[in-house]
Amino acid sequence: MMFRVLAAAAFAALSVSAVHAESYRVGSEGAYPPFNTKDASGNITGFDIDIANALCAEMKADCTIVAQDWDGMIPALNNKKFDFVVASMSITEERLKAVSFTDPYYSNKLQYVAKKGTDLDISPEAMKSKTIGAQRATLAAEWLEKNVPGAKVSLYDTQENAWLDLEAGRTDAVIADVYPAYEWLQSETGKNFEFKGEPVFDDDKIGIAVRKADTDLLAKLNTALKTIMDNGTYAKINEKYFPFSIR
Repeated sequence: MMFRVLAAAAFAALSVSAVHAESYRVGSEGAYPPFNTKDASGNITGFDIDIANALCAEMKADCTIVAQDWDGMIPALNNKKFDFVVASMSITEERLKAVSFTDPYYSNKLQYVAKKGTDLDISPEAMKSKTIGAQRATLAAEWLEKNVPGAKVSLYDTQENAWLDLEAGRTDAVIADVYPAYEWLQSETGKNFEFKGEPVFDDDKIGIAVRKADTDLLAKLNTALKTIMDNGTYAKINEKYFPFSIR
């Protein structure tokens, strides 16, 4: 009889815990390897997703990944399509007007990529005569607009499409985040291309976006982020994708 009472109490406790478990929807793009990309089954995988899952595990929350085109990411977040964004989003002054960000979970740089063997002068004056590719609504596109005015710029809905046009010779160079670029340069399609010059911008901080009103969620994410960085979980995820630290 006592066993039945204890078992019933344990079941009730588990039921209450399940009822009160937090549930979140996480927005990501699925077109930005190795950070977020779709596998053969259409599921989004990658560094961002592993980080999101680690944070959800630390928060003891049930999380669902939701695919969203990059251009509409912040409007979709504010329209409550999902609860936070883990999609390699740069923390910029413009975005901070619309959303809040966690502490950075990695740092990035911008660098030009062009065909091997080409002598590319990456000075702003010289690049004005070139056709430059970049993903639309990114820090790279914003940097080009501010620093290479007058250049012929081709903007793309995804980074993958920017690479396709570079490979086809429709652009002279692409400016992109160094880590996705590094991944592409290791691929069969990217093997004939290389970084050109030094990074043109090296203070790009990447954070997790949340709605401005969700201050409790922001605090929980920051706490979880610090924990996975301190306990080695973050380092294991980093090593899975890169032979160097991206923090």
